Amino acid sequence: MLNPKGEVLYVGKARNLKARVSNYARGNAHSARIARMIVETASMMFLTTRTETEALLLEQNLIKQLKPRYNVLLRDDKSFPNILIGKEHPFPQIKKHRGKKTEKGSYFGPFASAGAVTRTLNQLQKVFLLRNCTDSMFEGRTRPCLQYQIKRCSAPCVGKVDEAAYGALVKDAELFLQGKTTTVQSDLAAQMNTASEAMEFERAAALRDRIKALTQIQSAQGINPKGVAEADVVALHMEHGQACVQVFFIRAHQSWGNRDFYPKTGAGAEEPEIMEAFLAQFYDDKEPPPLVLLSHPVENPDLVGHLLSDRAGRKVEIAVPLRGEKAELMENAARNARESLARRMSESSTQNKLLLGLAEAFDLDAPPTRIEIYDNAHIQGSDAVGGMVVAGAEGFIKSQYRKYNIKSAAGANSDDFGMMREVMTRRFERLLKEDPERKSDAWPDLLLIDGGAGQVSAVAGILSELGVNDIAMVGVAKGIDRDAGKEEFYREGQPVMALPRNDPVLYFVQRLRDEAHRWANGAHVAKRAKAVSITPLDDIPGVGAARKRALLAHFGSAKAVARAAVPDLMAVDGISEPLARKISDFFSARG
Repeated sequence: MLNPKGEVLYVGKARNLKARVSNYARGNAHSARIARMIVETASMMFLTTRTETEALLLEQNLIKQLKPRYNVLLRDDKSFPNILIGKEHPFPQIKKHRGKKTEKGSYFGPFASAGAVTRTLNQLQKVFLLRNCTDSMFEGRTRPCLQYQIKRCSAPCVGKVDEAAYGALVKDAELFLQGKTTTVQSDLAAQMNTASEAMEFERAAALRDRIKALTQIQSAQGINPKGVAEADVVALHMEHGQACVQVFFIRAHQSWGNRDFYPKTGAGAEEPEIMEAFLAQFYDDKEPPPLVLLSHPVENPDLVGHLLSDRAGRKVEIAVPLRGEKAELMENAARNARESLARRMSESSTQNKLLLGLAEAFDLDAPPTRIEIYDNAHIQGSDAVGGMVVAGAEGFIKSQYRKYNIKSAAGANSDDFGMMREVMTRRFERLLKEDPERKSDAWPDLLLIDGGAGQVSAVAGILSELGVNDIAMVGVAKGIDRDAGKEEFYREGQPVMALPRNDPVLYFVQRLRDEAHRWANGAHVAKRAKAVSITPLDDIPGVGAARKRALLAHFGSAKAVARAAVPDLMAVDGISEPLARKISDFFSARG
């Protein structure tokens, strides 16, 4: 459904198209949301698919791409982390993994957050003593690291445990992550008793400590459902037109964390429509578990179940539990959804007051809906980076953050004004190219610049050249003694101003400025670290990452490699005589 300007208002599916359109045309018994949508609709466009499942899939893909006003939209669809036990090394590494499962190994998850993975990894290391170091670090060790000293690793890198014994530890860890904790615990208890009877008291004590750590893990789990091995618990709570969906991940009879989502409710959609749209979009790039428990039924349960089963490659059951352990899980998730939405509404109310205060303090026409804050970071011009963070009515919008590697001579010359000009030119030239009519919400209402009159003047000049003259801009300078609380604010053509020291708006601006500073500094540090790792070896054809590591491990530095003779180079694993000569010739040509 499109408005007179051709903008998409709504995307929907129908098994019976005639009946669906006729229902819209009747003009009565519609909800306020549907009535508004019909009034705004000027034309309709139709697409046909072979099956109803394809229609549901196409509907959700178009909603994510077009973001129509009257559709339910999941705004946070980041991937979830997993635990990976690698299988490409004789002594597998246990680590956090996010993204496509391309690396060979056993994957366990998803976990709700990186923090949930980190906590579980720390606990697993205490019990199963698996290494978390990289393969290159493993190969370069000559003595045990700190992890071994604090009893979190069995030190296979220096032969403290053989391959068979380490493999047994890996197997136990996999059994635990599969939910077979009783088997692991009984095996450890049997080993402890055997060691004790053989008067190997040190080994018995170590096994006792591992059993104790395993017991602590089990007791630390917030939810340990005995009758639910693997499921997602999805609870929806709505209040005042806003919605919160809480998802709990149950894997191996354990809670692996939870995540809350705040979908756009399509200007007033009901629970069944919101739940159906959420499920279709949430599992767009995630594999569903065998069981999905819901707080509310969906509009088309058979259709959604078929869609999730197709994505999983096996049967996926969708259920709304009414009693028993599953209902208790749902009650817990629903309570979390209710409390999360209450907190968010409270924070949103506070944020709106701050935005209103910001508008009053800087004489803006209205409270800003999108604020962009800019800062630069460099060390005497080296590895210069510009950073942009974004904030709005719901706080910081981290998916909109951007970093800019400074390409002009401004970076090398430590020219802060030049760097800011480059960042602003690139930012607004792209905006003008992608959205010249300003139809999207990517255009800011307010720019906060870290700096004083010079930075503000530089930015104003760039915006004027590009024909963008209607965006408010404020420069934030540290002020006297660079003391927080004495900030001075610069605006084009107006006198310098300050805010009272205890003004909430001042604290708000400080938080915005500090977040931009943190983001820019982080990008600068990452760029500098990457530059440090670059060596002349990167420019030699035939020397990839593995051979580079082998050469550096053997000789200690790129300079030592440059001085090495051909026979010495050939002593390194993977370096043949032709390649050794190529390396020697490369450094000879560089002088």
